[in-house]
Amino acid sequence: MVLEDLTPRTALVVGLLALLPVTWYGLGSSLSAGVVSGINVLIIVTALYVAFRPVPDAHHGHEPTDAS
Repeated sequence: MVLEDLTPRTALVVGLLALLPVTWYGLGSSLSAGVVSGINVLIIVTALYVAFRPVPDAHHGHEPTDAS
């Protein structure tokens, strides 16, 4: 598997799997630390999902000017 073939949805599922050890940590040691760690995982996964989603084919205002 090549990383370029990884879709954002697949990466989202893999990132959410990080919640499993965070839950184990939260239940095993400190519940408040587990909650904070879980929120951090969700923030990171959401940011990565937004950052790596495909960009629509738009020109973003870079229209060629007609100098004639």
